[in-house]
Amino acid sequence: NGVKQDYVKAVELYEKACKEGDAGGCSNLGNMYENGNGVKQDYFKAVELYEKACNGGNARGCVNLGNMYNFGNGVSLNKRTALEYYGKACDMKDQLGCEYYAVVKKVLGL
Repeated sequence: NGVKQDYVKAVELYEKACKEGDAGGCSNLGNMYENGNGVKQDYFKAVELYEKACNGGNARGCVNLGNMYNFGNGVSLNKRTALEYYGKACDMKDQLGCEYYAVVKKVLGL
């Protein structure tokens, strides 16, 4: 909004924010790597960044990390680990995390 879309510049700014300890910046940077926007797509790097974001208290980072485990992108598919990260996001009051938690819990028969 208000500027020309520039994925490369966005990556640069998210990297700076993440290095300075901003968990949201790490989550956004992870999204850029997951989708290959402004960088070469790299699921492993996305997982690393989502983990940093989640551990830093960013709920969306936890949801995104849960998705990586839920679908086996950059990590071995593991529904129980996905459930753990969705639960962590839900504990942070993230609605999407709560919804995904309920779905995966049902899939696992828990």
